[in-house]
Amino acid sequence: MLRATKVTKSFGHFAVLKGVDLELQQGEFITLLGPNGAGKTTLLRILATLAKPTSGAIELAGIPLKDAKASIRGLLGVISHQTFLYEDLTARENLVFYGQLYQVAHLTERVNELLARVGLERRANDRVRNFSRGMQQRLSIARAILHNPPVLLLDEPDTGLDRQAADMLQNVIRELATGGEPRSIIMTTHNLERGLAMCDRLVVLAGGRMVREAQARDLTPENLQNWYYEAVNSRNLKP
Repeated sequence: MLRATKVTKSFGHFAVLKGVDLELQQGEFITLLGPNGAGKTTLLRILATLAKPTSGAIELAGIPLKDAKASIRGLLGVISHQTFLYEDLTARENLVFYGQLYQVAHLTERVNELLARVGLERRANDRVRNFSRGMQQRLSIARAILHNPPVLLLDEPDTGLDRQAADMLQNVIRELATGGEPRSIIMTTHNLERGLAMCDRLVVLAGGRMVREAQARDLTPENLQNWYYEAVNSRNLKP
């Protein structure tokens, strides 16, 4: 569904990504782990077409993104530290605005459905500036899936949330992954156990390279930390 092949990214003489290969299958949920500075956000920005790689190729649904028309980017939904919401608009107005951009059919019904799905139907007519961080993230999810994209890219979606808000957000994401319209998802997180609980496969990025991966079914919360820190601290990392 989404493939990165030998992707590099450099800023001046500093290489952030060093030949990354990653393939996301249809309906698969990948948790991308790694320390700060590993290149996780940079990789997701490239996959989301928000940044260009220095070299390498990205394919979405078999189409090279560098050759893709703008419409192919409608296959992607992106959730990051930035909510891409307009604070002076209400929750409903934000979704209507984005729905018109994507030419979503039956927009009123779709907006009502998503507001209920993320638990914001009672706050639909409140301005986003008055929302908590958790509420903004839930609305950001609704924005990201408004046009029903088959691929979701989530960059640390629970950053800055308290435990209750993070748990609620996790439930919403899990429903998206396993519901009637399962999606292909890549999520970065620093919460190892939460990442394990939600995904099919874990991949570790360190030093700008993919250094380890495993199926979630082959790991447990008890051995996850050792598995992760062995990967991050591996002396076999290429320079």
